[in-house]
Amino acid sequence: MRGSGIAEPAQSGFAPAAAYDAHRPSYPEEAVQRLLEACEVAGVKGARIADLAAGTGKFTEILARRPEEYEIVAIEPHDGMRAQLEQKTLPHVRVLKGTADHMSGIADGSLACLIASQSFHWFANMDALKEIARTLRPAGVFGMIWNIDDYNTPKSWTIHRGWEQAMRDVIWTFEDGAPRFRHEKWRQVFEDQTASNPLSVNFTDPLFGLPLGEGSVDFTSWLPKEDLWGRLRTLSQLAILEGEELEKVRKTFDDSLRSEGTEINQDGLVAVHGRTVFFWTSKIPAEPLKSSG
Repeated sequence: MRGSGIAEPAQSGFAPAAAYDAHRPSYPEEAVQRLLEACEVAGVKGARIADLAAGTGKFTEILARRPEEYEIVAIEPHDGMRAQLEQKTLPHVRVLKGTADHMSGIADGSLACLIASQSFHWFANMDALKEIARTLRPAGVFGMIWNIDDYNTPKSWTIHRGWEQAMRDVIWTFEDGAPRFRHEKWRQVFEDQTASNPLSVNFTDPLFGLPLGEGSVDFTSWLPKEDLWGRLRTLSQLAILEGEELEKVRKTFDDSLRSEGTEINQDGLVAVHGRTVFFWTSKIPAEPLKSSG
């Protein structure tokens, strides 16, 4: 999701929204709790929260089940994914069509916090940051959370050997110019907002505080081989593959499961390792205008 629309790799890659909803993992309870505490809404009854680029509602569902009975706005531009979310009819959730730089259904300063789940890398730009700041109350918190399986991590991360290392090497060969978490470029927008060069087009008073708060929770899940392949196919750059190219990746996947370091239990389930990473930053309240009188 870039600019006023959706990046093409996201539009086409996330078209099979039902598969995305079926195969993508949920978020560890510990990670969610720690993020909501950092966002200062854990235990706050009826707090107004937005889930930006909510997709099929993986994170929205968790918020809706919380005892705080949050008032939730789920914003999603992709028609197919939003339809999946709307079908869930979650309590206390209003679903809106919108983008990160155009959330017309949300009033200025009306949110206690806004969370981008599995998505901020798609719209890490100043237009989005300004719109996010607009919706938050003074000192409101912007949170970000990602589930990152080992096979889809930045190259700088140390990961498990075996199939996960092999598939990470494959996934990194599919570079289409679209921004993804593994590129580690999403942080740059927070640096841009405090650019010290007055000639910079981004020069402005900072919208959010630095450094970012951050935390992580490691996870391991066990999946049948075909479910694991289904999860891999939810990656936007693999979802669009067809024919010989798809067959080649499938063969690499099958071969990788027999490689040293791959963990398969007695039931034939394959270990999937990863970590949930989360970040947060508070909106900097605007300085009141000084009277000239």
